[in-house]
Amino acid sequence: MLNQLRLDHANMARMLHVLQLKQKTLAQGERPNFKLMREVVDYILSYMDGFAAPLEKVCVERLQAKAPDHSALTEQMANDYRELKPRLQRLSSDIDMILMDNVLPMDRFAEDLKDYLEAHRAYLRHEREGLFPLIDEHFSQEDMEKLREALPAGAEQELERLQQAYPELYAELRGADVPAV
Repeated sequence: MLNQLRLDHANMARMLHVLQLKQKTLAQGERPNFKLMREVVDYILSYMDGFAAPLEKVCVERLQAKAPDHSALTEQMANDYRELKPRLQRLSSDIDMILMDNVLPMDRFAEDLKDYLEAHRAYLRHEREGLFPLIDEHFSQEDMEKLREALPAGAEQELERLQQAYPELYAELRGADVPAV
């Protein structure tokens, strides 16, 4: 299960890398592929709701019980993760506006995107450097099973559905390096 979490972490880093490339295009004054950005943002929002939220809940509860001296870290990480979603939803709304040819200040959008990427990357760093070692140290096989059970029913089918729903995104991600976050 920890390997799955690490794989999910790497995949999210790839998603953020795709968005970063689009943000750099914007910063250079060029128009990125907003349809692809829409796919990335939609995918991350779906992932947050369907997969990350239930896993986070189990991780935080189990670590608070088994490693209470680290509760400040787990609570901070949970808060940081919850703060990502409204930022991403705002970017999603802005992308909708752009795709409908509404006027939106591109410098503000590029800055908002940059800020979101920095915040999400910081979260991934804390996950890799703080949360994963705690899970590795404190979770028993039973805890790992509870984590597996926290995944929504049909999670694998949902991942397949997401892959089919966002073909341009998967074409972009195929073979992408895992950037260091």
